[in-house]
Amino acid sequence: MAVAAEDERFMAAAIRLSLRNLGRTGTNPSVGCILVKDGAVLATGVTDLGGRPHAERVALAGAGEAARGATAYVSLEPCSHHGKTPPCAEGLIEAGVARVVVSVVDPDERVSGRGIAMLAAAGIEVETGVLEGEGRRALAAYLMQKINKRPNVTLKLAVSSDGMLGRLGARQVAITGPVARGQVQILRAESDAILVGIGTALADDPALTCRLPGLQDRSPIRIVLDQDLRLPLYSKLALTAREVPVIDVAGEPPRFDDAADRSFLARREALDEAGVEVLQCDPRNVAALLAALASRGISSLLVEGGATVARSFLDAGFVDRIHLYSGAGPIGENGIASPLVPGAVPPGFALRRTMRLGNDLLEEYERD
Repeated sequence: MAVAAEDERFMAAAIRLSLRNLGRTGTNPSVGCILVKDGAVLATGVTDLGGRPHAERVALAGAGEAARGATAYVSLEPCSHHGKTPPCAEGLIEAGVARVVVSVVDPDERVSGRGIAMLAAAGIEVETGVLEGEGRRALAAYLMQKINKRPNVTLKLAVSSDGMLGRLGARQVAITGPVARGQVQILRAESDAILVGIGTALADDPALTCRLPGLQDRSPIRIVLDQDLRLPLYSKLALTAREVPVIDVAGEPPRFDDAADRSFLARREALDEAGVEVLQCDPRNVAALLAALASRGISSLLVEGGATVARSFLDAGFVDRIHLYSGAGPIGENGIASPLVPGAVPPGFALRRTMRLGNDLLEEYERD
C-alpha cells in the first residue's frame, strides 16, 4: 500500500510537470518524467520545445550516474523506435534504472507496448496504468490525434447572466472580468490552434493571440471559417499573418460564373500575398476540416468564435471538452443567444470541475 501511494504521488508530479510545455512540443506529446531513489527526487524532465529531447532523456542527463538503481515515473510509455533520437527505453536501460512506472501506454503503432516489453526484457520492473485517468487527460490532444486522426476540440463560450454571447451590431462585449479573460489566455497558450467563424472575424476584428506577459510567443495558429474569402486584408488577422500563422478555410470557388470566379481567385491571391494560408475545404464539413487540420500536425483546437460555429461543432459531435464561462451581468436587448447555458450541457458530457474566477464562474465539461 505504501508503494502504491508513493507511486501515485510521484506520478501526479510527473503529470503536472508534463503540462509545462503543453502546446509547445510540435507533433510530439508533452511528457513528464521524474527520477526517484530512496524517496528523493534525483532529476526531472519534460519534453523540450519542439518535441526534442524527450522527457526521459532530459531527466537522465540531469541525474547522471545517480540514475542507476532509480525509479523513473513517466506520464507516457517510453518510446522504443529509432527516430531523430535513440529510443528512450534504450536510454533508461543504459542508465541502469531499476524500475519504470508508466501512466499511459502509447497508442502510436511504433510503440504501443514495445517500450514496456523492451524494459521488461532488460530485467527492469515495469508498472503501468498509475493515475491513468489523469494521464490520459493531460495527453488528450496527443491521444486523439493518434487514435482518431483528428485534433482534440475544446469549445470555449463566455455567456452572460441572461444566456447571451454578445450583442447584435456591437463589437466585442466584455462578458467576463479580467481573471476569467486571463484564464482564456492560458487556454490559448496550451492550444495548437484557435478557430472562429468569419462573422466573429468581421464583427470583432480579433487578434486571437496570447496576450499574457511572457506568453506572447505561445500564440496558437489562427483559423477562420470563411466560405467566400471575406477576411479583410486590413483585419488584425491578415496584418499579423506573417508573425503568427493564419489559415482561412474557404469553400470551392464559384462555378459557371466567370466574374465571381475571378473575384474569388483575386481575393485568394491577395490573402496569399499577405501571408494567409487559404485552405480549400468546405468549412461546413466539420469532419473533413478536422482531418485537414490533423494532417498539418494540429492536435489541439480551441473553438472560440460565434454561436453558429459552436452549434456546428456540437451538432457534428466533435466537441471533446467545454469551457463555459458565466458572467455576472446581462446583455439585454439584441443579445445573441448562446447554444449552451450553465446547467444545460448536452447529454454525453460530464462536469469535471467548477472554478470561481473573480465575479465569474467557469464550468469545465468533458465528453464521457
